[in-house]
Amino acid sequence: MESDNFLSAITRPTLLIDRAKAVANIERMAGKARSGGVVLRPHFKTHQTIEVGRWFRDAGIDRIAVSSVSMANFFAADGWTDIMVAFPVNLREIEEINHLARYTNLSLTVSSCGVMPMLSSKIQVPVSVFLEIDVGAGRTGFAPNDFKKMNLAIEQAAGNPNIRLAGLMTHAGHTYQAQNLVEIQRIHKTGMELLSNLKSHFTGSLPNLALSWGDTPTCAIATDYYSADEIRPGNFVYYDLMQWQLGVCSLHDIAVAVAAPVVALHPERNEIVVYTGAVHLSKEVAHCPAGKPHYGMVVMPEPTGRWKIPEEPVYLRRISQEHGVIATDEALSWRLAPGDLVGILPVHSCLTADLLRHDSTLIIG
Repeated sequence: MESDNFLSAITRPTLLIDRAKAVANIERMAGKARSGGVVLRPHFKTHQTIEVGRWFRDAGIDRIAVSSVSMANFFAADGWTDIMVAFPVNLREIEEINHLARYTNLSLTVSSCGVMPMLSSKIQVPVSVFLEIDVGAGRTGFAPNDFKKMNLAIEQAAGNPNIRLAGLMTHAGHTYQAQNLVEIQRIHKTGMELLSNLKSHFTGSLPNLALSWGDTPTCAIATDYYSADEIRPGNFVYYDLMQWQLGVCSLHDIAVAVAAPVVALHPERNEIVVYTGAVHLSKEVAHCPAGKPHYGMVVMPEPTGRWKIPEEPVYLRRISQEHGVIATDEALSWRLAPGDLVGILPVHSCLTADLLRHDSTLIIG
């Protein structure tokens, strides 16, 4: 948008992306990867935009992870050629996978027993395959001590010369439930020990297995990436209140906010109603220092599109499909009028960015 006053053109809930903050987050993580001797393969499911993807390219990144075949196609069209689909392979998309693999270096993820026979029978073009290992998140992946199932999958893959067993990968999603940074570091160390032991176990038959580790909390605070060959954080490009409350980032590192039109004031009960609800923010919930649940933190947008963080925190306390209800003090209620804008820092930026990316996004700077 070509205007110094972004606020005047906003008519509905709109995702504001602060380019300077996002680029700083990218450069910081790229620097950590270089210092740690690992490849940064950022997960693009957080931003899902061509322009933000190019900021990574400007930082020297040439490998990416995505969460779907359609997302892989989207970024391949912009020239990305080394792509990992970091989601269990969907066998119903095998025709599209074969097409995509003809012009990209495509990596697929196999997360359980029973997938490899069908994959092996249908793959017609060279692909790399990573076995996903469950290091504690409990979502999916081979148990790290289940050698029988992993060996079977490896044998089944060997039946098709187009399949190259490239490595072991994991997502330590349980870091998001950690209570402090020490616990995040412990999860990282324990998980990497499991992967390293597995790599040693398979060295005789698969001497060149790569280890791929993904999640923002560990990657952002790590001082040691152990034996990982690559890291796949995604959320760090924007960060959010979840990462802030974990201690992974500061409020000033959060690179996105939702501009929310004020639609009603109720100063008699110290509440402001905004046009921003679950369909814009999701229903991800966090807890303020006092322990009360909330769906976002209020910030004050400036004419440039950037925002100020109030000295005293104000939270979005309730949401329904389109409504958001801010619990505030009387002073703020009387400073605002219907038609004004407030900003909301999201609890989980990945979901918020996905919900608003199609037609309600502005890049600032």
